[in-house]
Amino acid sequence: MDRTGTSRRTFVAGAAAATGAVAVGEVALGAVPAVATEPSAPQSVAVLGGGVAGLTAAHELAERGFRVTVYERRALGGKARSMDVPDSARGSRRALPAEHGFRFIPGIYHNLPDTMRRIPFPGNANGVWDNLVAPAEMSFARTGREDLRIPLPWPGHRPAELTLDEIRRALTALLETARSIPLHEAAYFVNRFLVFLTSCDERRDEAWERTPWWDFLRAEQMSYDYQRILAVGLTRNIVATKAEEASTRTVATLLEAFAFNALGRGADGPLDRILNLPTNEAWIDPWAAHLTSLGVEFRIGWTVRELTYDSGSGRIGAVVVEDPQGVRRSVTADHYVSAMPVEHARRTWNAALRAADPQLARCDKLETDWMTGIQFYLTERAPLLAGHANCIDSPWSLTAIQQARHWPSRDFPADYGDGAAVDCLSVDISEWDRPGILYGKTAKQCTRTEVAREVWAQLKAAFNDTGRTVLKDSALHSWFLDPGVDGLGTPNPTNEDQLLIHPVGTFHNRPQAATKIPNFFLAGDYVAVDIDLATMEGANASARQAVNALLDRTGSAAARCTVQPLFRAPELEGLKRHDRLRFRLGLRNALDMG
Repeated sequence: MDRTGTSRRTFVAGAAAATGAVAVGEVALGAVPAVATEPSAPQSVAVLGGGVAGLTAAHELAERGFRVTVYERRALGGKARSMDVPDSARGSRRALPAEHGFRFIPGIYHNLPDTMRRIPFPGNANGVWDNLVAPAEMSFARTGREDLRIPLPWPGHRPAELTLDEIRRALTALLETARSIPLHEAAYFVNRFLVFLTSCDERRDEAWERTPWWDFLRAEQMSYDYQRILAVGLTRNIVATKAEEASTRTVATLLEAFAFNALGRGADGPLDRILNLPTNEAWIDPWAAHLTSLGVEFRIGWTVRELTYDSGSGRIGAVVVEDPQGVRRSVTADHYVSAMPVEHARRTWNAALRAADPQLARCDKLETDWMTGIQFYLTERAPLLAGHANCIDSPWSLTAIQQARHWPSRDFPADYGDGAAVDCLSVDISEWDRPGILYGKTAKQCTRTEVAREVWAQLKAAFNDTGRTVLKDSALHSWFLDPGVDGLGTPNPTNEDQLLIHPVGTFHNRPQAATKIPNFFLAGDYVAVDIDLATMEGANASARQAVNALLDRTGSAAARCTVQPLFRAPELEGLKRHDRLRFRLGLRNALDMG
């Protein structure tokens, strides 16, 4: 993997210690604050949130000698965690594994994989990173037509074993898709992609950030398949945002990164990687154990309510938290890292704090939407494919993967549940405001049971539509819908785990990790980083930036965190420089046919 700057394995424990530090303290509101510790004590940091951003910040800080306490209202791992299906375990077996949505760690990520390599895992030379496995294929599952099956070539990949019937279906789907998107439309899409590839940063940040992907592609004038695959399919299903609203900068930057990844340029690994165990087993639990060994303390079940801003000193004086018993306490530390999702973090910023740094107020303009997972447990392994399936025609924009086949170190029926389930079909629901095919209601209007039945019906419509019964009702063991969703079927449904989306202009409202408050820093997938997307990679990179800002503020001699940017092809830099001149002259990109 390419690296820039100093390796983060090179650090001196305790290098961040400073004179006059105050250890993290917790006192009930109205009580006398804890007294200062001796001058040689390491500086303390309260990390607010225990998701990927919070755990990354804690990891980097602990390695540099800081005293870290993580406050998490629910469970470590945040939206990345897996969870147990209640009352599903029998005998010595584990509970069935569930999750907010399936994990996807593509080769365009560099910062997150670096962290994973530094988390020990028994028998793995490269820590939990060695728990990543690469599906060899993906598909666009069409409704009423053959599914388009796409191999994901990469050194070491073993091609899927195909029967003659599967080869026939694959070729039929390829020809049907090629015929359904007219040649001139395909050529236009390619041209638009080349325009973006050769666009300078200024054009991307200004013109393309303010242009919806739908308009950039002229999708309104194109065929149905052009719209569903090239416009909608690459936004709603992957980025969980609407093509009509999504920033071209965001969507096309992602496509650019994946294109280079497929070519082996600037890649940490294959295009598609998932974990070979449920997320907590493969990653989150070992991470928490490692952080504990580094001295990190965790306060699980503690909810952050408000940050107290001291206008006299211009600093955060304390954080008001609510402990598991509902008692409000005042938490004090030398430094504070807010690592909560933006919709939760901004509730804790009062007017005085927002006035102290206007970028906090701009975060109110950031938008979130629903992208939530549901798992179906099967008593028979369905013959789908060895990878992700994008149900391109489904009203609720479903994507899915069979997980147990990628968990070779676990025997699903022997290790989980009641022994009857042999696989877990994990599905992400990206569209919650469009009527379904079974009840004619949106997902938010359905009850939890109706959501499960509707998703199952849409999956069958995508997979059972060309003469094969891939998904059988008789094989459905049970299902589990993310508990963060509540009030479905009522006038006021809620979702505790929404996803940041990227309508035009979002880029200009994303805050920096360093704030104007000297002891306050931001980490999360909404913070401005090189990857303009709500991802675990973005959360990880933002936490590294927050730690670097904290090190700068304290004058620490500790090595700074490496923050790896997205790959930039050197062959295109000359064309981008030429485009920068044209942009400043008010001219189109040289390849732009309009």
